[in-house]
Amino acid sequence: MARRLSRPATVRPETVRPARVEGLKRVAAALALASALCWPHAARTEAPPAAPAMLLAKVYAADVDVTQYWVSEKFDGVRAQWDGHVLRFRGGGLAPAPAWFTADFPRVPLDGELWIARDAFDALSGTVRKAPPVDAEWRRVRYLVFELPGAPGDFSARVGQMREVIEQAAVPWLEAVAQTRVASREDLMQRLDAEVRAGGEGLMLHRADAPYLTGRSDALLKLKPWLDAEAIVVGYVPGKGKYAGMTGALRMETPDGKRFRLGSGLSDALRRQPPPVGTRITYRYTALTKNGMPRFPRYLRVREDF
Repeated sequence: MARRLSRPATVRPETVRPARVEGLKRVAAALALASALCWPHAARTEAPPAAPAMLLAKVYAADVDVTQYWVSEKFDGVRAQWDGHVLRFRGGGLAPAPAWFTADFPRVPLDGELWIARDAFDALSGTVRKAPPVDAEWRRVRYLVFELPGAPGDFSARVGQMREVIEQAAVPWLEAVAQTRVASREDLMQRLDAEVRAGGEGLMLHRADAPYLTGRSDALLKLKPWLDAEAIVVGYVPGKGKYAGMTGALRMETPDGKRFRLGSGLSDALRRQPPPVGTRITYRYTALTKNGMPRFPRYLRVREDF
């Protein structure tokens, strides 16, 4: 006699699925709790580092009374601020300097530039961005100090304080930037010509009676034989002739929405592999047209705040 096979019980989704969902929810909740207990950092997101407050320069104008300012060389380096414990870039990120580089720095705030030499910015940029740092490369780097953040008194008083702080630290690669005075605009222009002929970038003027300030202020002025500004890459112009198959120029947009082409100063390597759209570029120019466009713009470098 043949055996009758019993039919499997009918499973009703409306009665089983909610239970399964509840079970999965309980499992997920348990896993989340375990993760939070065992790996609490996984639930946190670190806020980006705050950029240190710094004094930023305005552009020198011919009507400035130069006798009221201290004058120094404008160094083409990477801005960095020492808070007494760590060294941070202008953008707020930690400078990946070897421990020995800052081990004997004074425990007071300093503001200055990491620098190698004139016309050596690319080498410097490559050095200070590497993590872990390369000791042999950092042996060439100096930290040139031009301000004491938060220190009392006017800038003239802080010039003396800087010299004393740096002397007492006795760190060979820690230097106070030389500050001098000029008697007239003619003296200033002669000083500028001498700096530029020697390969320098220009001059900085810091008002002698200024307290410590942050933000952009005419207490600090920059003087160069050319102007510079920043713009964003928004596209590319195809190259022609010897640049066929490469980038002929970058399409740029200024912060106020003006657009122009930037081709002068681009190396063949940059023309083959141009900066991506969205990259911030520093360029030089001689003057602005009546429409506010840069005259004779020339590529200088990718702008990085590190």
